Amino acid sequence: MDAEGTELADRVRALLTSEPSLEEKRMFGSRAFMINGRILVGARSGGTLLVRLTEEHGAAMQTRPGARIATMGGRTMGPSWLDVDGAVLDDDELMFWIDAAREDNAPV
Repeated sequence: MDAEGTELADRVRALLTSEPSLEEKRMFGSRAFMINGRILVGARSGGTLLVRLTEEHGAAMQTRPGARIATMGGRTMGPSWLDVDGAVLDDDELMFWIDAAREDNAPV
């Protein structure tokens, strides 16, 4: 992962340190942050944030600035996986996306 992705991972880690079940793993060429065994977000090269949402919420959230359906290895993922451009991820926007993913991936 490049410097922008590493910096984003550091920012995400700092925001999630209070989560007791937080796990961090390398996967999909990124740094994935998991809560309760489920991927919440990932820090990708270029400072792109990978966000996991429900399909319905993901489809609606594509209209936010910098958001688009994620692609991995040339394959377009479904609407529940979004990439958010690092250029739009100020602290408030990063927290917005983390909170949205946390809400959509809460234990049932």
